[in-house]
Amino acid sequence: MVSALWGAPLNRVCSSPVSSPSVRLVSRLSSQSSALSQSGGGATSAASTEARSRALRRRWCPAGTMLLVLVSLLSCLLPSSEAKVYSRCELARVLQDFGLDGYRGYSLADWVCLAYFASGFNTAAVDHEADGSTNNGIFQISSRRWCRNLTPNGPNMCRLYCSDLLNPNLKDTVICAMKITQEPQGLGSWEAWRHHCQGKDLTDWVDGCDF
Repeated sequence: MVSALWGAPLNRVCSSPVSSPSVRLVSRLSSQSSALSQSGGGATSAASTEARSRALRRRWCPAGTMLLVLVSLLSCLLPSSEAKVYSRCELARVLQDFGLDGYRGYSLADWVCLAYFASGFNTAAVDHEADGSTNNGIFQISSRRWCRNLTPNGPNMCRLYCSDLLNPNLKDTVICAMKITQEPQGLGSWEAWRHHCQGKDLTDWVDGCDF
């Protein structure tokens, strides 16, 4: 603005063949004012750019995004288990090694039959019920009584988290299943066993398996 006001008179004066100290002084003042104006405008522009940059950072990194990042990091720190779908004979051998053949009067075939109709031999199977409870793992053990999930109000009779029942090594699953079988109903505690295995010839479930 200062340059604009002073520019026209100065151009006319400077184009004149007459030069005086007063004219030179006014010219210097005009040049200094123009430089100050440009300097101040540059500082204002830089400050405005920085403010816009901060606004963009806030826009692209809202609190929700930071929360997702934290959840992702936490999930990396927690132990995870890979899903495993057993074959019939592979599962039979593992369950035999854990001592389930003949446990509480139930044959190995009973356990293999139960696992198939409960989960299809899938260690990572989780079924969600309407009441918020879950059935977990290869034997679909319920969180209502036997394990702890996101609703910690159940009795948790097996003293473990439901996620422990998804481990493919089956140790926690077998220990919990043995505890359930100690109940008066035995394997009858599982609806899948009552409907598909109880009272039936189950020899085919272990037929041809090499123990």
